[in-house]
Amino acid sequence: MAYLMIATQNPGKQREFRELLAAVAAQTGAQLLVAGERGPAIDVAETGTSYAENASLKAVAQAQASGVIALSDDSGIEVAALGGAPGLYSARFAGPGASDADRRHKLLHELSQVPAPRLARFVCAIAVALPVGAVRLFAGEVRGEIALAESGHGGFGYDPVFFVPEYGATMAAVPPEVKNTISHRARAVQAATPYLIEVLK
Repeated sequence: MAYLMIATQNPGKQREFRELLAAVAAQTGAQLLVAGERGPAIDVAETGTSYAENASLKAVAQAQASGVIALSDDSGIEVAALGGAPGLYSARFAGPGASDADRRHKLLHELSQVPAPRLARFVCAIAVALPVGAVRLFAGEVRGEIALAESGHGGFGYDPVFFVPEYGATMAAVPPEVKNTISHRARAVQAATPYLIEVLK
């Protein structure tokens, strides 16, 4: 049996990747694993200078530790009025130990004097690493705006403040089946799918 390791310890990402990769698993017969289910869960410092570098660092480390194909992502939210911040530092935007809610609160506070539309985009880079060391990269993004207030109870991270004009709702308020088609992570998985099917078969 083929295995595909989802190389993240973020519960929200684990859940979302299981949903996004279900079709790949069904088509290839591969078993989806999360970090720690086969070999140790590797905590990799995100020392890269791009989303792609950070995704590669995590995927390679987990593939080598587990001996199976590993997939990892690095993603962020980029706000035009903040010069593209928080970007690569989205997960650390409100400092060590901050929660998703803390980060959203800080973002809304920093934009409190900025009129709508507060243009933004979600960006995702996915790395697929083989145990032998080969790495392939895929990207996805979705453009939208930062809402004036949080809305919706789905998703995680910055989803409740990321407004998607085409759907008239935040990423946390659209149905999961819609988010799993239009999100930055979904689009990166869509780009990676042909390669994943190839290597898992």
